[in-house]
Amino acid sequence: MTEIDAKTDALVPAWLTLPDVAERLGVEVPRARQLVKEGQLIAVRRTGEDGESKVLQVPAAFIGDGRIVKGLPGTITLLRDDGFSDEEMLEWLFTEDDSLPGSPVTALRENRGTEVKRRAQALAV
Repeated sequence: MTEIDAKTDALVPAWLTLPDVAERLGVEVPRARQLVKEGQLIAVRRTGEDGESKVLQVPAAFIGDGRIVKGLPGTITLLRDDGFSDEEMLEWLFTEDDSLPGSPVTALRENRGTEVKRRAQALAV
């Protein structure tokens, strides 16, 4: 779990702490942490509300309707296998792509995961 730069941080419109993730998924916090360890979610350290501490946070867009967005864990695995860092994955997932249209994470949320995975696989070439 890494810290991210301001450019990547600005791409993500909203963040959730692990307790917030757990609440939205209806699980305990240790299970939310395990989902990050298993690579089903990406979490990075961001400055907390106190302006000083570093708090582990997950993009809010990764959670929808009480579950992890369909296709996200597989996409994360593909990108990780392609050698992407957590920060690079976030940048790729949240950068607008006119040919999709929208960002890959938006496409996943709209159940257009096949095209997103196809693009992620093409990055490995």
